[in-house]
Amino acid sequence: VKVDCILEAARLAPTSSGLQPFEVIVVTNPTVKAKIRPIAWDQSQVTDCSHLLVFAAWDNYTADRINRMFDLTNEERGSINEGWEDYRKMLLASYPQRGAEVNFQHAARQAYISLGFALAAASFEKVDSTPMEGFDTKALDDILNLPARGLKSVLMMPLGYRDADNDWLVSLKKVRKPHNEFVTEVK
Repeated sequence: VKVDCILEAARLAPTSSGLQPFEVIVVTNPTVKAKIRPIAWDQSQVTDCSHLLVFAAWDNYTADRINRMFDLTNEERGSINEGWEDYRKMLLASYPQRGAEVNFQHAARQAYISLGFALAAASFEKVDSTPMEGFDTKALDDILNLPARGLKSVLMMPLGYRDADNDWLVSLKKVRKPHNEFVTEVK
């Protein structure tokens, strides 16, 4: 139930134009997690976690992907709004024409928004989690067969409960920049 709440928070996170240009792959299979660990700097969280969330972004924006999300929105809302349809046309005229790498980078940033919501939900549910970028994305894509689905891995988020007796970081003070070095106010 807690994992479902975390995934729902990720699913409901806001994204640019409401396109949700990414998916979350939930890895619980120990064999698959064991394949991922060596390509993730041998980080133990990969295999120690109960659920490994992999955020995978669209490799490109296509007319089909954009239309699917707009059609879903119209279906769910039970109506077609003229302003919304004009917005669809504007996106269709601009996004697919940009380069695939520009589009992937934009989609990847949307996955990070969802990650933030998932991290907050995990904290609320009192489930330990951490964002992870330290892995070979190409190798992970191959392990999960993401290219066949038009996806590329962006980040991972292991979920579980820390082993406080063996976690050398657990008792250390959290260190961050002081407020006055972190926040700049423009008045």
